[in-house]
Amino acid sequence: MATISMIRIISASLSPNTEFDDVWLAARLLCAPWVWQRGTAPGKVESWFRNYLKTACAVTFNSGRSALLAILKAFDVGKGDEVIIQAFTCVAVPNSIRWAGAIPVYADIEGTFNLDPADVEKKITSKTKAIIVQHTFGIPAKLDEIISIAKKYNIIVIEDCAHSLGETGRLGDAAFFSFGRDKVVSSVFGGLATIRDDHQKQIAALKAYHKKLAIPFVGWTFQQLFHPVAFAIILPLYRLEIGKLLLSFLQKIKLLSFPVYREEKYGRQPDDFPAKYPNALATLLLKQLKKLERFSKQRREISRMYGSDGAFLRFPRLVDNPELVIANAKKRGILLGNWYHNVIDPTGVELKNMGYKKGSCPRAEEASEHIINLPTRISPRQARRVLNAL
Repeated sequence: MATISMIRIISASLSPNTEFDDVWLAARLLCAPWVWQRGTAPGKVESWFRNYLKTACAVTFNSGRSALLAILKAFDVGKGDEVIIQAFTCVAVPNSIRWAGAIPVYADIEGTFNLDPADVEKKITSKTKAIIVQHTFGIPAKLDEIISIAKKYNIIVIEDCAHSLGETGRLGDAAFFSFGRDKVVSSVFGGLATIRDDHQKQIAALKAYHKKLAIPFVGWTFQQLFHPVAFAIILPLYRLEIGKLLLSFLQKIKLLSFPVYREEKYGRQPDDFPAKYPNALATLLLKQLKKLERFSKQRREISRMYGSDGAFLRFPRLVDNPELVIANAKKRGILLGNWYHNVIDPTGVELKNMGYKKGSCPRAEEASEHIINLPTRISPRQARRVLNAL
């Protein structure tokens, strides 16, 4: 009979950062509800980022989408303003723009799955107030070119570093990070905003906005704390389908949360966002931040095995039939990722509600039809299994 260790799934998406000590910490925190909401951990996370980014401004939130919304509010981006973003992205980005009252305008991508500077300039109008530069998969975007364009038109640049902590986040007017369950470091949910030190007025506005926010409900915090503990059971059983059924059941009865809420696919704003960063989740993140250097080194090693330099969060490949490749890999115990197999992900997003016109970004649409992601937070032996499966 196969042992649990022999059938453990290799995954690009199912909490790849969670290790035994993270599970143990989450379990201990679950038994101490008096420290879930308030404490010193969010301040320690902010201090870590101030030192790491060499900035005076770092403010935590309960998600990356909350952090982006706060930045837009701080720069007074609102009704009637346009914000250029790339197609080939997560619905959380255009939603934050829409929640601020502004209009997302989509530019196409180039070969690195990031914004094409030439198309960005074509999309600029008198209403354009900001450009959000996503570093997809941890691949640095052509930031210097985009900043040069932005300066010409007096537009702010916001870096989306959800995939790229450790590689980017120091050159734009502002940047935001995500600590989601499958990001560079993870606390299931969480985010942080930083604004360049010369924007003192906007920094003050960011802090004032944060101060008015509530801490998430206890039930929401429980869902996130329970996630690492539940996945310690789910992952070893996932290849047997029992784990997948258990995950669906726990989400259905709301003991676990979804990474993207159902209402977000239609552009609606859930009550949970924006909010402050709960102390318990910040405590999880502090442990993860101690592992950042090791995680990045591992991702670089595995990315080189796949054929390219860089600390890829996930390693992108374009294939003729992604569904077939993903299905065949799954039979071998490998769950390949599918960011972004929709031009605005995930499946079910109402493109009309997001303001996206089909055909407006053909390279992004082409990439979404052929993309697969290889996991990078794995061992060299596992990476060879992935390559063999392909």
